[in-house]
Amino acid sequence: MKFRRIVLNFKIARRSLANFKLRTVLAVLGVFLGTFSLVTVSSLSQSMTLKARQEAATLGENLLIVQSGTVHTFGMRTRLISQATTLTREDALAILHGTPWVEDVSPSSRKAFVVRAEAMVLKDVMVSGVTPNYPTIRNFHPRLGRFVSPDDEKTSAKVVVLGHKVAAKLFAGQNPVGRTVLIRRVPCLVIGVMEEKGADTSGFDQDNQIFMPLKTFLHRFVNKTYIGTIYVRVSQEEALSPVKREIEDLLRVRHRIGPGKRDDFTVVDMRDVMQLKSEAMTMITLLGRIAAAVSFAIGGMGILSIMILIVNERRLEIGLRRALGARRRDIAVQFLTESSAIALVGGLLGILLGVLSSLLVFTWLRYPVATSWAGLVGSFGASVVVGMGAGIYPSRKALAIQPVDVMRAEAR
Repeated sequence: MKFRRIVLNFKIARRSLANFKLRTVLAVLGVFLGTFSLVTVSSLSQSMTLKARQEAATLGENLLIVQSGTVHTFGMRTRLISQATTLTREDALAILHGTPWVEDVSPSSRKAFVVRAEAMVLKDVMVSGVTPNYPTIRNFHPRLGRFVSPDDEKTSAKVVVLGHKVAAKLFAGQNPVGRTVLIRRVPCLVIGVMEEKGADTSGFDQDNQIFMPLKTFLHRFVNKTYIGTIYVRVSQEEALSPVKREIEDLLRVRHRIGPGKRDDFTVVDMRDVMQLKSEAMTMITLLGRIAAAVSFAIGGMGILSIMILIVNERRLEIGLRRALGARRRDIAVQFLTESSAIALVGGLLGILLGVLSSLLVFTWLRYPVATSWAGLVGSFGASVVVGMGAGIYPSRKALAIQPVDVMRAEAR
C-alpha cells in the first residue's frame, strides 16, 4: 500500500512539473551546477594531491638542490632568473663534509646539444653531466643497461645513458644499448636507457635528456670547471631547514660574499615547492566549494519559487484532495516529493557529468585518476538537503489551504 502511494506521488509530481517545463529546467540546472562543481573540484583536488605526492617521491628523498645563480618560485614552478660561474665540484665536497646531516651529494651540469643517430637528428637535447650516485639521490634509475660507473667518471669515458623519450625518438622501439650517438659530432656509446620520469618542478622534461659522466661533460664538451647544480641528500627530514641554512652560510664564505650582498646561488628545499602547491590546491578547492555553494543556493531558490507557484496553481486540487479525505501528511509528502525530485535529477546529472569531466581532465593533463567518494556523497547529500529544504515552506503553505476557503473562492 505504501509503495503504491509513493508511486502515485511520483506520477503526480511528474505531471505537475511537466506543466512548468522552463522553470523546472532552470531549477534543475542550479542543482546540477552545484553538484557538478563540487564533484569536479573534489576529484581534481584529490588527483592534484596524489600528483604532488608522486612528484615529491620522484624528486628524491629529503632533497636539497643548490642551484648556481638566482632561482625564484612562481606559483607551482621554479624558474632560473640569473646564472653564475662560481659553483664548483669542490663546493659539493665541502657541503658533503661540512655537516653530519648530509648523507651524499651529486654535482651536475647540463647544456643543450644537437644529437644524431644514423639518419635521425634531434635539436636542443639537454645533455647532463652527472656523477655515478645520481640515480640514488634522485630516485631515477635505468630501465635498460646500466648507468655511469666510477670508472667511466675516472677515465672521462664517452658513454651516455639516454632518456626515455630520446631513446624512442632516435631508435624507434629498438634497443639502443651498444649503439652509437653523435653529440656535437663526438661519438658516444649508449650504455643504458632511463625509466620514464616526467617533468620536474621547473617544468623540464626529464625524459628528454641524455646523461654522461660529469668529468667527460666538463672537459670534452663544454671545457668549463664550474657546475650548475648540486643535489644534496639529507639524512632526516627534520634536518632539511638547518642544513639549508648551513649550506648557505658555507657557500657565502667559500664564494667570499660580504654582508648585505646578494647570493650567487640558491638553495631550494623541495618541501617549500610542495607547500606552495598545497596552498594553491587549497585555494582552488575553496573557490570551487564556494562556487558550488552559490550554485546550490541558486538552485534552492529556483526550486522554492517553482514550488510556491505550483501550490498557488493547484489550490483547487489541494482543496479537493483534503475534502475527499487526504491527510495533511499526504499533502506534505506530495510537495516534498516534487521538490526532492527536482533536486535529485539535478544532483544525479551533476554527479554523472562531474565524474566524466574529471576523467577527461585526468586524461588530458595526465594526472592520476582519483575519485573523491567524500565529494560524491557530499554532492548527493547536498542535493537532497536542498530539495527537502526548498520544499518545506511550499508544503506548509499547501497545508494551510482549507477546503472550505477553496470552495468559496471557486463559487465567486
